[in-house]
Amino acid sequence: MKYLITESQLDKVIFIYLDNQDFIQIKRGSAIYFVNSEGDEYTNSLIQYFRSGECVISFDLIDEIQKFFSVEFDNSKYVIARWVENTLDRRVKEVIII
Repeated sequence: MKYLITESQLDKVIFIYLDNQDFIQIKRGSAIYFVNSEGDEYTNSLIQYFRSGECVISFDLIDEIQKFFSVEFDNSKYVIARWVENTLDRRVKEVIII
């Protein structure tokens, strides 16, 4: 049986996946860091958002989304950026991969 999934439906599923990661937000200066657990340092963050609109995303997180959902690398990167926008209610102007 085949299923047709629209891009927006896939985005919603990826958003749910990211929501279920239960990221902890650490606010430090002009940046917000998304880490996996309470004890993690902000330097170990998978996502960083800066007030200037820059969003820094870990290559490993993008790769994880790409492989798990079978989507292209660039699509994974931009879905994560849109999730950050929705989560923080702020605009992402630039995406940087580390």
